[in-house]
Amino acid sequence: MTNAIDLAEKLIAAPSVTPATGLVFDVMETMLKPLGFEVHRFVKGEAPDGPVENLFAIRRGPEGSKHFAFAGHLDVVPPGEGWTSAPFAPERRGDLLYGRGAVDMKGSIASMVAAMADVPADAGTVSFIITGDEEGPAVYGTRALIDFMNERGDVPDLCLVGEPTSVNRLGDMMKIGRRGSVNIWLEVEGTQGHVAYPHLADNPLPKLVAILAELDALMLDEGTDWFQPSNLEITDLEVGNPAHNVIPAKATARISIRFNDIHSGASLSETVGAIAEKHGGVAKPIISGEPFLTPPGEFSEIIADAVKAETGLDPEPSTTGGTSDARFLRAVCPVIEFGLCNATMHKTDEAVAVADLETLARIYTRITKAVLGA
Repeated sequence: MTNAIDLAEKLIAAPSVTPATGLVFDVMETMLKPLGFEVHRFVKGEAPDGPVENLFAIRRGPEGSKHFAFAGHLDVVPPGEGWTSAPFAPERRGDLLYGRGAVDMKGSIASMVAAMADVPADAGTVSFIITGDEEGPAVYGTRALIDFMNERGDVPDLCLVGEPTSVNRLGDMMKIGRRGSVNIWLEVEGTQGHVAYPHLADNPLPKLVAILAELDALMLDEGTDWFQPSNLEITDLEVGNPAHNVIPAKATARISIRFNDIHSGASLSETVGAIAEKHGGVAKPIISGEPFLTPPGEFSEIIADAVKAETGLDPEPSTTGGTSDARFLRAVCPVIEFGLCNATMHKTDEAVAVADLETLARIYTRITKAVLGA
């Protein structure tokens, strides 16, 4: 098997703060071509949300064979200050490999590539759906890759996203779904005036407070068999009034809703919009993603069997946590997320257990062979 640790080090050593382009994709292409993959790279978008580089690689099996896809991202969040070693100079210390992206998610991608060395080319079709923008706006990333695949007719039957889903030990959790996300900006216009002459002004703040109070009192649902309850959180409140004796002309707030599959982004936006309108305000929603669920079945059983064989663990099927690009890929085919331990993702001194990289590669090999029937 190609060494997953060496591959992870090469990827970490290529700085790729979101949105990523260039060197890190050169490294990825160099890894895939010797394994027989046809590599396609393209750049989409302009500032402020681009440019973003994307990579689609495919190794075709016999005609009519199944198509299994790995998906992930090569971009990383900014490293920040306070690292023990340079964030883009991978360093092994003891049992750990340190570097930005070690777990989120260059390590998983390295394990995906390493896994392919032990999957026969005639077993079936395998592809890599890799973006340079998952940590950022994600406007020109996976969605552009989906368009590319649809145009070519290279649509997978099943997809595994290598996000770091494990919690305490590699293999203890996989994500069979994720909640949706919508952020909504609330605005209330008023009329500025002197606080001593309120009849000559129109204070927007009581109206905004009424909107927020009603929203805060909403009970969206009690959860489902697979999802926790949806939650609405007030995340910002702004007036920008430097004067103590002036009634402001405008007040704004922002809410964020993480929601299960009882709702849609549109239905929640409509509910919030009606409450805002009732109190004299307006709501401006941006839907980041809809919820998805891949119900437990053959695909999750394949993953669970592979994990059990290599770790002895039975992974818990879960829908907890934030969003990922699986929210887009759900429209293409059934998708499940499984990857490394997430304890250090986005943190200073992000690190992965070196043994986990090779174990994960073996798990990915087993999953691929089982999906393709090899």
